[in-house]
Amino acid sequence: MKVNEIAEQIEKIVPLRMAQDWDNVGLLLGSADKNVRRILLTIDITAAVLAEAKRLKTDLIVGYHPIIWDGLKKINPEGPTGVVYELIRSRIAVFTIHTALDAVTGGVNDGLAEMVGIINGKPIGDYVKSPAGDSYKLVVYVPVESAAKVADAVFAAGAGHIGNYSHCGFSAQGQGSFLPLEGARPAIGKRGVLEKVPELRFETIVPADKLASVILAMLKAHPYEVPAYDIFKLADETNRFGLGRTGRLAKPTPLKTIIAKIKKQTGAKAIGIIGLENRLVKTVAVCAGSCSKLINLVIAQKADLYVTGEIKHHQALAAQEAGLTVICLSHTVSERFILKKLAGQLQKSLPSVTIKVSKNDYDPFNWKQI
Repeated sequence: MKVNEIAEQIEKIVPLRMAQDWDNVGLLLGSADKNVRRILLTIDITAAVLAEAKRLKTDLIVGYHPIIWDGLKKINPEGPTGVVYELIRSRIAVFTIHTALDAVTGGVNDGLAEMVGIINGKPIGDYVKSPAGDSYKLVVYVPVESAAKVADAVFAAGAGHIGNYSHCGFSAQGQGSFLPLEGARPAIGKRGVLEKVPELRFETIVPADKLASVILAMLKAHPYEVPAYDIFKLADETNRFGLGRTGRLAKPTPLKTIIAKIKKQTGAKAIGIIGLENRLVKTVAVCAGSCSKLINLVIAQKADLYVTGEIKHHQALAAQEAGLTVICLSHTVSERFILKKLAGQLQKSLPSVTIKVSKNDYDPFNWKQI
């Protein structure tokens, strides 16, 4: 398979439109036409991971963190760009998913939420577009006798889907009026004569990627020379996507029980705890990686516990003063557990490709008691 074909399958699982604006995701190195037989999954692309990729004859690395964050002015074999240089020299492509995997349903943060027992978790903040993209409402005014033809045409073009339902629409009858002027070719009436016609206001939902084809189908099926129609962009405030998850537990749970679950599923060897350790937890927020800037939202929601990768010192003090217990797992430890699940998902959609999770990708911190 080629890189661009694999990218299509990755985006079905992790839509890149869900990444934060500041992020750098997608194909960062390599050609979209490159043939791929072996993929390596990793959180970070380090020299050790690169050596592993070369040993495994890897064609494509799917990385969580971007190998390129900022614009590079030069790429040399020595120094901080050495890994990028060697990836290019070795013809290993790199595709990055980062915060798109954080926000998507079933991604990193949903994994953390499930781990600690959150029920029906909702994003904390930093909201992004729906994985389905924007939705629009099409409203068109059509003579009663032509309404069924127009409705059938727009449904066939992809309009009218809501959840597990198709052909969703609404009609209300009224009266339309128009006066054909010089040069007009009216389907109903005559030039210079005011017409009043029984019409239906027909409206339906249209996904962004179908909007152009739906409008074209409507115009083709509509009897009028110049149909009257409106298009409204819809906002969805009830089904939002973003970073972190917050919610209640099925039942109050001792903190030590939650910590035991986290240790088992992430392999964490050590944790940092801020605030009360011996407490019964009812509400929890989670956010993989570095989620310091969301902590004020967590405090405002009066959560008992916040599970994350790392936070800054002054935000740790804010949590302590607010009575919020925080567990810091270390940045990549809070993320790495998701790679095994992602590998399984990709393997199902890419049966002809060998997919492995890196064994040389690990937490840069070596926690020791002194």
